[in-house]
Amino acid sequence: MFLERSMSNGIPFVSGGKSPQEGGHFEEFSQHPAFFLMRAWRECGELAEFDMGGRNTVLMVGPEAHEAVFRVDDEKVSAREAYQFMVPIFGQGVQYGAPLDIERQQLRMHSRGLASEKMNHYAPVIAQETEQWIADWGEQGEMDFYEGFADLTIKTSTHCLLGAEFRNSLTGEFASLYHTLGAAADAGGLQDPQAQKAAYEARDAARARLEELITERVEQRRARGEVHPDLLQVYMDATYSDGRHLSTSEIAGMIVWFMFAGHHTSANTAAWVLVELARHPELAREVVAEVDQVMGSDDALDLRVLRRMSVLEGFIRETLRVHPPLNTLTRRVIEDFEYKGHVIEKGKNVMLCPYVAHRLESSFPQAETFDPHRPAPDNPFALIPFGGGQRKCVGNAFAILQVKVIFSVLLHHYEFDLAGPPGSYAEIMPSLILRPSDPCVLRYRRRKA
Repeated sequence: MFLERSMSNGIPFVSGGKSPQEGGHFEEFSQHPAFFLMRAWRECGELAEFDMGGRNTVLMVGPEAHEAVFRVDDEKVSAREAYQFMVPIFGQGVQYGAPLDIERQQLRMHSRGLASEKMNHYAPVIAQETEQWIADWGEQGEMDFYEGFADLTIKTSTHCLLGAEFRNSLTGEFASLYHTLGAAADAGGLQDPQAQKAAYEARDAARARLEELITERVEQRRARGEVHPDLLQVYMDATYSDGRHLSTSEIAGMIVWFMFAGHHTSANTAAWVLVELARHPELAREVVAEVDQVMGSDDALDLRVLRRMSVLEGFIRETLRVHPPLNTLTRRVIEDFEYKGHVIEKGKNVMLCPYVAHRLESSFPQAETFDPHRPAPDNPFALIPFGGGQRKCVGNAFAILQVKVIFSVLLHHYEFDLAGPPGSYAEIMPSLILRPSDPCVLRYRRRKA
């Protein structure tokens, strides 16, 4: 094993790993990023440096460190430089493939699609899709719920983002194209160059076809003079500060960007919420009692009604603490970055790890206990399932809305049990998303009236 290195900046270097020529810590990191970063934190503390195959990276842990990264100017510590591998997925001119000023304008466009009146439109759409999903379940059975939620949230997302017509006619093809793009996001960790090349070629073909589908839909709407209450319409109507409308390529990229932000988070979090409900039947009873009380009213399922489900929301947020969607949040240091007297040099990466951060006893007493009644931490930068600062995940509000509506429907009709030992539902690695092990099978049974 490669020996510990002495660092001139005073930041401890993680033990183990290979020589720089052999990839440093990359192999251990790629096998299980969250576990490697947990080891790094336990060994080194708030700051830990390691070698990611020729580029040194500094793990920064704790609310003060998170705040420093989220508040620093993007031109000094850059997400876009760290995530250039996403540009072929989203497309040139969108997010990391656009100038910073354009990206900020695009973020404001996303926010218009998440205004209260839009979210009130999305809630009954998601409920309708969930009711259709469970319509043929029968009295009882078993299901791989990670796959089930992934399929459901593709349907809910396409329905909300692109409209009912697109969802009804193209969901199957859209889902296939989207999954191909998602696989390409993980392809950087593949050891086989041919497999990596194949993933990238499939990515490019999927991105081109996706743009064709969305262009057809945009042109069809414009030819008919149609206006719809969905996110596609928001992008079609939006203009940049110079008055220019988004191109169809940019609209396609915005859709993929939002899907990565909202769909991945929704499907993953829904699976973990179900696992934790089944692991904790006494807590599940509290959630079900609240759902029954609220769903028993004649009120339409909108934001006002959903806000009354505080126990369910607490359960979802605790699930996000214990099972944050993303392994890591990475930035490239463009100019030397100083933190507590330590200088992180230009060219290195800094990395935050929600999985590690959410297990700090100083921020979350009894952190290993699943507690949906846990109060919010004193420092808002302690809890980072969606990142923070200007780059907080654009899809977080939509993701929580989706999960809340889905479980409002599911728990009103069915109860759930684990089909395997509680410890068998673990995070699968390596993956960009901290998803449950495959398959994620649970039993369901219709509730008695």
